[in-house]
Amino acid sequence: MSIAKEAFEKLYPEKTLKYKLSLKYSAKFKPYNANVKKYQRIIEFSLSPKWKEVSPEIVIGLIQVLLIKLFKTKKHTINTDLYNSFIKNLHISIPKEHSDPILLESFNRVNEKYFYSLIEAPNLKWGSHSRRELGSYNYHTDTIKVSRIFLNSGNEILDYIMYHELLHKKLKFQGKSARNYHHTSEFKVEEKQFENYPEMEKRIAELIRKSRYRSFLSGFNQ
Repeated sequence: MSIAKEAFEKLYPEKTLKYKLSLKYSAKFKPYNANVKKYQRIIEFSLSPKWKEVSPEIVIGLIQVLLIKLFKTKKHTINTDLYNSFIKNLHISIPKEHSDPILLESFNRVNEKYFYSLIEAPNLKWGSHSRRELGSYNYHTDTIKVSRIFLNSGNEILDYIMYHELLHKKLKFQGKSARNYHHTSEFKVEEKQFENYPEMEKRIAELIRKSRYRSFLSGFNQ
């Protein structure tokens, strides 16, 4: 029995499998990423080659999570719990190869002030000049990425963005049925513990507004 078929039958024991299941590994994926596509009567799973090194029981959980998203069902199994636990602890084994000096200084300030220097430094990178994705934490690569609009924003605002993303690394996520919740009530409570939290929110909104205006003028003058 293929691992994809086993995952389906464990997740949906009451259903008859009416699809041809295909599983392939693609080097195009970042470590531990994966996706699923359905067309006609074929379901195709594409996984990072790093999944070859992982326990089959965890890979079954990954495939089940993809199926849950595909069919929009509310389910969880022992395998999906194993998968979520694996993702939450993945940062331990991820190589730390990217450490921008400005972001590292921000990390050190925030880690010392708010986390008692107990958080291990993740990969730290600048992203694009996005005004929608201000920052992100990737569990699969243990990477915090910060929008370049904060490159010259000053320490306070940059540290607030860093704090927000480090909370994701610290608190992880909560899985419920087919969804993972990242901004939980616990997260929101801790986020407000940042010094001058209301002011930071206002300053970031103003910075985004100014960034949009500068972008508009730049395009207008071309």
